[in-house]
Amino acid sequence: MNYNELDLRGLNADQQLAMSEAFPILMRKVYGWMTLALVITGLTAYGVATSPGVLQAIYSNQILFWGLIIAEFALVFGVSAAINRLSLTTATLMFILYSVINGALLSYIFLAYTASSIATVFFITAGTFGTMALIGYTTKTDLSSMGKILFMALIGLIIATIVNLFIKSSGFTLILSYVGVLIFVGLTAWDSQKIKQMLLQAPDASEASQKLALLGALTLYLDFINLFIYLLRIFGKRE
Repeated sequence: MNYNELDLRGLNADQQLAMSEAFPILMRKVYGWMTLALVITGLTAYGVATSPGVLQAIYSNQILFWGLIIAEFALVFGVSAAINRLSLTTATLMFILYSVINGALLSYIFLAYTASSIATVFFITAGTFGTMALIGYTTKTDLSSMGKILFMALIGLIIATIVNLFIKSSGFTLILSYVGVLIFVGLTAWDSQKIKQMLLQAPDASEASQKLALLGALTLYLDFINLFIYLLRIFGKRE
């Protein structure tokens, strides 16, 4: 479905005009919020990595480390599950806080990999993500069936990753990284299509519609970050 194929017969002229103006506004907000979150994550990761005291506090204190991980899960599930009850301001602040915590936890990459390889993989990720997001946005093929398969594969990947925490196999880690790239490449296209279809139904650019756009931004942010991490494990050069 594309914008021109929307059935507007049940709407009056004012409603049709509001919808035609709302969609591009909401899509800009999706990618604006996502880009802002990525910038915050990157700056936080670099800032923590260049602050030995903060870095040691996070990775030497198990209570703080696991507390941050739990906080991440709580924020994601909180925004996703309670979006209708949260104000747009509160939901946005929770998203920003999540991107800060995620950046703090990703600070290790600046110690584990060379700066040049991090930059290279970032641009590879950006190019891959942009291509798949464009495909998902423009294709007329329904990707919902593929999305369901990818979601099940993602659950399998999470289980396999947990198992690998105990067996600690470098070979298995590499295999999981390739699988992770394939999964998140597909999820990027699926999520892009899903977000477009969802926002095409928004009657206006009200706070409720903007909260849907924020959820879309969070989804694509997660796709980008995970794709980046898995690509870094494959192509990143160790210090």
